[in-house]
Amino acid sequence: MSRPILEVVALSAEDAAAAQAGGADRLEVVTDMAADGLTPSAETFAAVRDAVDIPLRVMLRLADGFSAGGDAGIEQLCARGAALRAAGAEEFVLGFLDEAGQADLPAIEAVTAAVPGCRWTFHRALDRAADRDALRKQLAELPGLDTYLTAGSPDGVGAGFATLLTEAARTAAREPGYAPRLLVGGGLALDHVPGLLRAGIDAFHIGGAARPRGWSAPVEPTAVRTWRRALDGD
Repeated sequence: MSRPILEVVALSAEDAAAAQAGGADRLEVVTDMAADGLTPSAETFAAVRDAVDIPLRVMLRLADGFSAGGDAGIEQLCARGAALRAAGAEEFVLGFLDEAGQADLPAIEAVTAAVPGCRWTFHRALDRAADRDALRKQLAELPGLDTYLTAGSPDGVGAGFATLLTEAARTAAREPGYAPRLLVGGGLALDHVPGLLRAGIDAFHIGGAARPRGWSAPVEPTAVRTWRRALDGD
């Protein structure tokens, strides 16, 4: 069995290099964490790409919240995605809800069509959905979707722990809508890790935990290494 995946949020080439040095397997590349992570510029993506040799998932999101921004927003998201794809991005992170809290399928289908053949994560919009199970079934046939980033609850992993365990069991059973991997993040703490590993969850996402001095400071390799050792059982 391969080791658990550790994904780290990176805002810059400095972050990226530090995360890889600490043992990260993959990066989520974003900008503006005050808005919980937005689409980076093509220049930022290129700098991160050149700094590391691990996979990158690039955020496609224009504003805080989970709306795609209507027709104008979708057009802009498609253009940004296509530009990042042209710059070498191969994996993405996205997720849009409509006013009823269901998956905004027209937006999701349009944006993923702008980056054809790419794998992507549906991010924590899942935790704000009106019906998690219904949303998963809405998205079950979309090409490229291989991961859900989730805390199990809008209030973080502590509140969503039981939901994560239930969904892990359904993923293991390959129930319709549950084939994509669970990537756990959002209020994730080290003491959550053993129980999640026992449940078969094998992918973990950290942002602030990689920055002991806060979001204004860069990723610290020693902080990432602490998580790497916890996931590996060292």
